[in-house]
Amino acid sequence: MRATILLVFAFLLTACGVSTGSGVVDTGSASDTVTVTDTDTASGTDTTSDAANGTDTADAVTVTETTSGTDLTVVCFAAGKADAFLLLTPESAVLIDCGVKGFGRTILAELETRGITQLDLMIITHFDQDHVGGAARIINNFPVTRILQSNSPKDSEEYEKYVKAVKTAGIEPETVRETLSFTLDGVSYTVNPPKKNKYNSDTSNNSSLIVSVENGQNRLLFTGDAEDERLEEFLSIGGWGTYDFLKMPHHGSWHEPLLLLVESTAPRYALITSSDDEPEDSETLELLESFGVETFLTRFGQVLVHSDGTQLTVEYA
Repeated sequence: MRATILLVFAFLLTACGVSTGSGVVDTGSASDTVTVTDTDTASGTDTTSDAANGTDTADAVTVTETTSGTDLTVVCFAAGKADAFLLLTPESAVLIDCGVKGFGRTILAELETRGITQLDLMIITHFDQDHVGGAARIINNFPVTRILQSNSPKDSEEYEKYVKAVKTAGIEPETVRETLSFTLDGVSYTVNPPKKNKYNSDTSNNSSLIVSVENGQNRLLFTGDAEDERLEEFLSIGGWGTYDFLKMPHHGSWHEPLLLLVESTAPRYALITSSDDEPEDSETLELLESFGVETFLTRFGQVLVHSDGTQLTVEYA
């Protein structure tokens, strides 16, 4: 009887989590405690340090979090062989390039349809007519808070109308000469300017601002009409990392540095702004296909990009 009672008692002690032998029982000691310290680092991540808390680093867990991002929609207009991109979040509206003369009407209609009441930022990557052409109409008919522009003025009707429009509106465009970074409604922008005032060939295209956009874990790159010299210049800086979405430079025209651009940025999606009359080069399409990049062409219609900071999708509208 006594043996039976002792066995029952030992069983009850074990069930309650009390050791009856030499084994270690988990009692929530410091060596098993996970401490998370929220620390903003230069890369925007949260890091964990357990050494300061005296915990056993062998059992410690490091938690890394990235910025969650916001809801970002990019309207890639079907503007022919021309660039126009509207980037929208719940509290911001950014326009990168404005298409050709007359295309401002289409952009204004899109803004009205979406209930947008002002542009927080307009970026003119360079002053060719297929990038600045629609700017004057927009500036003359819609509130624009800030304008960033490239450093190479152009002798053209579209450029003159743009200059007149910003003067009438009382806007002082900012010519970007040094790398510029800022955040709008949780989306980070980095504008990389040309390093020269004149290039050996096509100074206008090679003066293109290159714009990197980051929303949480999603990254998008807009390359204007950068040609060989500008692409080589940009790539020589290094450290840009990979991108989910790449707007191919110069409407899909073939340039030798495209191989390194696609290889180094490793995009999942690419976009080419072209038209049936002026299509992209077959070599460019073949390059993207060889890297397994899903490619969208605006000559087939308007393209919509959506990012929630984690997932990024691209589709024809």
